[in-house]
Amino acid sequence: MPPPESSATLLVFGAHPDDIEFGCGGVVALETREGRSAHLVLGSRGEAGTNGTPDQRALEAQRGATALGATLEFVDLGGDAHFERTVENTLKLAVIIRRVRPSVLLAPTVVENQHPDHARLGAMVRDATRLARYGGVVELKGLPPHTIDALHFYAVSPDAEPRDISPVFIDVSAPEVIEAWTAAIQAHASQAKTRDYADLVLTRAHANGLRCGVRHAVPLFPNDPPVFESLAPLARAARRF
Repeated sequence: MPPPESSATLLVFGAHPDDIEFGCGGVVALETREGRSAHLVLGSRGEAGTNGTPDQRALEAQRGATALGATLEFVDLGGDAHFERTVENTLKLAVIIRRVRPSVLLAPTVVENQHPDHARLGAMVRDATRLARYGGVVELKGLPPHTIDALHFYAVSPDAEPRDISPVFIDVSAPEVIEAWTAAIQAHASQAKTRDYADLVLTRAHANGLRCGVRHAVPLFPNDPPVFESLAPLARAARRF
C-alpha cells in the first residue's frame, strides 16, 4: 500500500519485481535499519518474465519489500517489456514523487545496454523529478510541488554501470543489513530457477567492497554532483594512497 504523504525519506523505483532487491537492496536495508523510511515503486509485475506468474512475482515483491523494511506499490507503465518514455507515464511518476515527498530518490541507470525497461524507467524518473517541482503543471495541480534533495541511479547488473560517472559507494557490510538483503533476494524464489541470484548479487557486492576496503558495498551513480557542507564526509575514499 502507498505510504501517507510525507512519510518516506527514500523513494526507490524499479521496473520489475526483484530489480530493487538485486540492484540496491542493501542500501534500502541499511537506510531502514538506521531508522529512515523507504517506499518502493514497481512499474510492472513481471508479466513478460520466463519464470513465475505475475501474481506470484507480485507476492514475491511484497515479501522482498517486507524483508527490507519498506512499503511497496505498483504503477502501470504499460506492462513488462512494454515501457514507453511518454509524458503520460512520466506524470504518473511525478504524482508519486509529490505524494511521497522523499528527500532521496533511487532509480535504474539510463545505460542502454540492459533490459530496455530499466533505461526507460530511469530516464522517466529523472524527468519526473523535474516535473514534480514545477508548480504550473496542470495534471499535477492536486498535489503541492516537491523538490527532492538528490537522485542517484543504481545498476541492476554490472553492464548497466555508467562508464562516465564516478560511483558513490555505500558500505552495506553490517551483518543485519546483509541478512535482510539476502532474505529479500531469496524472496524471489521463482527467479532462482535461472541462477543463484543471492550468490551473484552478494559476490558482486563483495567485489565492490574490496575496491573500498570494506566487506560489501553498493555503487550508486549521482545524477548531479554531490554537495557537502565540509570536508569531513570526504575523508574516506575507495582508493587508499
